Amino acid sequence: MKSSRFYLVFSAVGLLPISLSYGVDPNRVLPKIMQIQPLEGDLIHVFRAIMGLYLALIVLWLLGAIRGGPLMRTALISEIAFMSGLAAGRLLDLLLDGWPSPMLIAYAVAELVLAAWGVICLKTLDRQVEATETLATSRPG
Repeated sequence: MKSSRFYLVFSAVGLLPISLSYGVDPNRVLPKIMQIQPLEGDLIHVFRAIMGLYLALIVLWLLGAIRGGPLMRTALISEIAFMSGLAAGRLLDLLLDGWPSPMLIAYAVAELVLAAWGVICLKTLDRQVEATETLATSRPG
């Protein structure tokens, strides 16, 4: 369970600056780190909505890490889905549009690694819960 907690906190902390880069001041931050021209109007709105989605998931992951139990399992599943979805979108873009900037390739690799790590944490958590339930039902009582 400690490894699942670490995984959720590690991912939340790592994703926080990325989420803030999308919405706090996208016209100052995004052109510096990606090949994105200054944004305006509805596009800034979309980036801020993306930031909100990231922040909401970060809160869920931190709550799962802190509270444990069924909420931890939910947090793990949501993170696996989130990272897998991002990686799948990036791979689709690679197939359709070719190679993006090196930073975005690094993001795709990180997302694949985090998704795989999440699957390992989820399987470990499920085995621990199953072992605990088996122990509880095997005690005379």
